[in-house]
Amino acid sequence: MRWKDGRRSDNVQDRRGGAVPRGMKFGGGTIIIALLAMLLLGENPLNLLSQLLGGGISQPQAQAQRPTSAASDEAADFVSVVLASTEDVWSQIFRQSGQNYPEPQLVLYEDGVQSACGFNSASTGPFYCPRDRQVYLDLSFLNELRRLGASGDFAFAYVIAHEVGHHIQTVTGLSDQVRQLQARSRRVDANRLSVLQELQADCYAGMWARRADDMRNILERGDIEEGLRAAAAIGDDRLQKMSGRRVQREAFTHGSSEQRVQWFRTGFERGSIDACDTFAAAGMR
Repeated sequence: MRWKDGRRSDNVQDRRGGAVPRGMKFGGGTIIIALLAMLLLGENPLNLLSQLLGGGISQPQAQAQRPTSAASDEAADFVSVVLASTEDVWSQIFRQSGQNYPEPQLVLYEDGVQSACGFNSASTGPFYCPRDRQVYLDLSFLNELRRLGASGDFAFAYVIAHEVGHHIQTVTGLSDQVRQLQARSRRVDANRLSVLQELQADCYAGMWARRADDMRNILERGDIEEGLRAAAAIGDDRLQKMSGRRVQREAFTHGSSEQRVQWFRTGFERGSIDACDTFAAAGMR
């Protein structure tokens, strides 16, 4: 993938190099009491206020930074370029329908992270939190992709584009619709809705690849195959087999390897929002 000459995104928050941020939570009364206590003790209350800048809710504690490796820094640079490319593609798509694209933030972290959706460890893998509209990514997931047999820079780009696909679903209102349907559905039906949502994000990832290549000629020989291998590597059926379990389709939440490959390919080959309507294809519209 040709990426080194690409634009870097301004929407990357790099939280690597420190311990896990647990956050501090204060109500208004607690803040006043804490400020009075600091004044009585002769300490500068501005120190507390500076920690609470921006509303004082769930701000991360200051912690000593650990050095990051050169390989990790290059991967972070790659993430910034891919995110910028998704911004360019989706901004163009939204403009064509007379809308502005609200760009998501992407948080790089190590070991674990606190988001508006709760605390997650790196074992969760990359995820999107609709409550704060941010993508969260631990770069160690690169090693997990390789372990699963999905190496290559474009395999990682596919993962980022997939999570951005969930952002598209959030800003267009689809995510809320799915959650409302799931709340009144049986578990098996709720899982089916989750699968359709994940497959649509796969399709959006393929759509991004097609349009990003049209814009900047980013794809090299073998890149799409890397993306397809990545989609196949994280299919529910394959992950169930790798964990020693039998394949249970009713427990799928992301789709089979075959489905994920199919919808990534659909997005790449057809390159349109309408082509990625997995819900219509399943007869649910």
